[in-house]
Amino acid sequence: MTASETSVPLVIPQLIVGLGNPEAKYHETRHNIGFAAVDMLARSWQISLSENRRFQGLCGEGRGPKGNKIYLLKPLTYMNRSGQAIRAVTDWYKLPPQSVLTIYDDMDLPVGRLRMRLSGSAGGHNGIKSTIAHLSTQDFPRLRVGIGKPGDGKAETDTISHVLGKFTPDEKPVVSEVMYLVRDAIELSLKEGCEKAMSLYNSRSVVGTKP
Repeated sequence: MTASETSVPLVIPQLIVGLGNPEAKYHETRHNIGFAAVDMLARSWQISLSENRRFQGLCGEGRGPKGNKIYLLKPLTYMNRSGQAIRAVTDWYKLPPQSVLTIYDDMDLPVGRLRMRLSGSAGGHNGIKSTIAHLSTQDFPRLRVGIGKPGDGKAETDTISHVLGKFTPDEKPVVSEVMYLVRDAIELSLKEGCEKAMSLYNSRSVVGTKP
């Protein structure tokens, strides 16, 4: 390992945010896969989530796999104002943007895939657009979880109904397996940094079984 490699600090998440919409009608929709991921992490790490009005979200704190303090957040601001809740938490706990790992849905990835990055544009995602605006930077890690596209030649209304719709019966087992990949990738990022998780999990995929 070169000196230049050893001098680069590891990106270790401290706040893990799942993006979604709060109403019951959005529960288990494709757009809420970030909420589902945080719910799974809360169960795995035995962290209870409760509403915090100061943070405009459901949040909790506990210990990660290395014993380090971890904060979990599900903004209740609706997707396009997610950054308000995230900024409230980072200001209160004095967390740098680089410690905020955001989990959200991505139509450009098929169901069964995930992709972690250290920075980047919003790519048309309103939740990330709001997060970038409130953190005043694009330099924060994010984990995109594939929800697939509605199909070629579909109108914009079909795209909206796809994003706000639920996974098909064939897709649900794949999504369940992907949640384990999400958890494993995040746990590795907490132990060895996001770059290590990227190198091992960005090429992984879950393939559904078709009748």
